[in-house]
Amino acid sequence: MFDLALFVSAFATLFVVIDPPGCAPIFATLTKGTPKSHQREMAFKAVAVAAIVLIGFAYGGEWLFAKLGISLDALRLAGGVMLFIIGLNMVFEKRTETREERAEDLLEEVENLEDISVFPMGIPMIAGPGTMATLLLLMSNTTTGGQEFSIMLALVITLLITLAAFLVAGPLMKLMGKTFTNVLTRLLGVLLATLASQFIIDGVSGALGQLL
Repeated sequence: MFDLALFVSAFATLFVVIDPPGCAPIFATLTKGTPKSHQREMAFKAVAVAAIVLIGFAYGGEWLFAKLGISLDALRLAGGVMLFIIGLNMVFEKRTETREERAEDLLEEVENLEDISVFPMGIPMIAGPGTMATLLLLMSNTTTGGQEFSIMLALVITLLITLAAFLVAGPLMKLMGKTFTNVLTRLLGVLLATLASQFIIDGVSGALGQLL
């Protein structure tokens, strides 16, 4: 059965972690000066690659961690800390600065290449460590098919929003403006840090419960 509360929570978390408004300027920079047809191809391919990686990790990540002997509580702690750092960086604009610097470096590297869909847009911009950890954390708490569907729907919608942001990256940047983007980034950073704190609390509670 569809779980609306879980869907909203998963969508908010994935949207903040993937950060379509933050990825769009990088995509626009890396595809600047290329034909519109090429930009569309790169947008669709990047999102498709990320979707395959993320869905595969969502359903196979827990098995992989079990084989490596890593508990879900350890993942909650590590993932929570990772997401909390991302949230702090967003609040203090460190993430934006880092992405802008990375975009400039990558532009020099891929200037003479055509395909930027797999790297850097598909991986790690969209399907990065934070996104993978978030998905695995969300999926680890599911008990029904309806809950899994709710999370997957949240992921698909977030990826579609990312695709739309890529397709209108240039005009979107002009429309949003730097001030609005900075305000939105800080608000999303606070939200992400709060959600990350909850992951950490759950991880600590679970670990202590096993010891006691």
